[in-house]
Amino acid sequence: MKYYLIAGEASGDLHASNLMVELKKEDPEADFRFLGGDLMQSAGGTLVKHYREMAFMGLGPVVLHLRTILRNMQTCREDIRRYRPDVLILIDYPGFNLRIARYAKTQLKLPVCYYISPKIWAWKQYRIKDFRRYVDRMFCILPFEEAFYQRLDYPVDYVGNPTVDSVALYREQQVDAQDDFLQGEKLPPDKPIIALLAGSRRQEIKDNLPAMLKVAAAWPAYQPVIAGAPGIDKAYYDSFMQKSPARIVFDKTYPLLHHSAAALVTSGTATLEAALFRVPQVVCYYTPLAKLSGFIFRRFFHTPYISLVNLIAGREVVQELFADRFSEQAIHAALEKILCNSTCRNHLLSAYDEVIRILGVPGASRRTAHHILAMISGCRKRS
Repeated sequence: MKYYLIAGEASGDLHASNLMVELKKEDPEADFRFLGGDLMQSAGGTLVKHYREMAFMGLGPVVLHLRTILRNMQTCREDIRRYRPDVLILIDYPGFNLRIARYAKTQLKLPVCYYISPKIWAWKQYRIKDFRRYVDRMFCILPFEEAFYQRLDYPVDYVGNPTVDSVALYREQQVDAQDDFLQGEKLPPDKPIIALLAGSRRQEIKDNLPAMLKVAAAWPAYQPVIAGAPGIDKAYYDSFMQKSPARIVFDKTYPLLHHSAAALVTSGTATLEAALFRVPQVVCYYTPLAKLSGFIFRRFFHTPYISLVNLIAGREVVQELFADRFSEQAIHAALEKILCNSTCRNHLLSAYDEVIRILGVPGASRRTAHHILAMISGCRKRS
């Protein structure tokens, strides 16, 4: 069968590539065409456009690159029309993907699946109308999303979380990883690590990394190590590091977390990864116009938390220093709690275990592949 997939950023590339692997296990003749990245390309198929040409986030970048975005949409529509896949599979990236879903459903009458729901539980709940009209099946990766969509009278499937799969696979494959990682990166084995995960986009890194570096430098008994983001070159990080003792590693976030004593993390999937590795963390997220940003979040967003760990737990497990709560002093105090207070640290680790239990067992990609194939089979029978 023929599958067309669209992923607009690095995390979508990862999850889509794992889904493609599982689809090929059940459908050896699977043919893939996609907008995505290097990981999807390594899984096989034809890359139409790399997500690096599509990843415009925020009002300013979108306006500046509007012509490119519209051209990408038109290219995608025409390519889908020529390819005529058996199913269109969309991975997050709602601003782009929902417009493509509308075209595929209304003009081409294609089955449309959405893997990894956009975060409409936080804001933009009006998008549920587009899901009802243009998306046949929604596969969610956060356990609370199933109940959220039920309240909106839109049935979805919780398939598990692909980050659970990725961490489980890493644990299975690692052999003597500590010695290999520490030796390979020339990190002193007798000095505990504070991992710095400052986001995957340049603006996030610019906003968060300087404060993280200053706080980490106040703990000379520890070594700060930055997890380099895909697609961001080392020179960009160097521009913020100056005389910092921090080191940076690329493509080794899991080994880094596996051997870290604590982490400073910008909100996103990284907060969940740190929890799965049971690394005590502080969530740090700078915003301009901090007081206004904090007011807007509390007044207009539909969730009290920004980190996946707290959202899944339904309570504040990790401390979130966001908007008007963000400062070097606050980050230092929160880090001190998880480094020096064994009661706070153990309480946090116990809460992590509850989050891990809620997420369930690995197999998100496999379950999603099974659902997609069953849906295609049902569509063919009805036609």
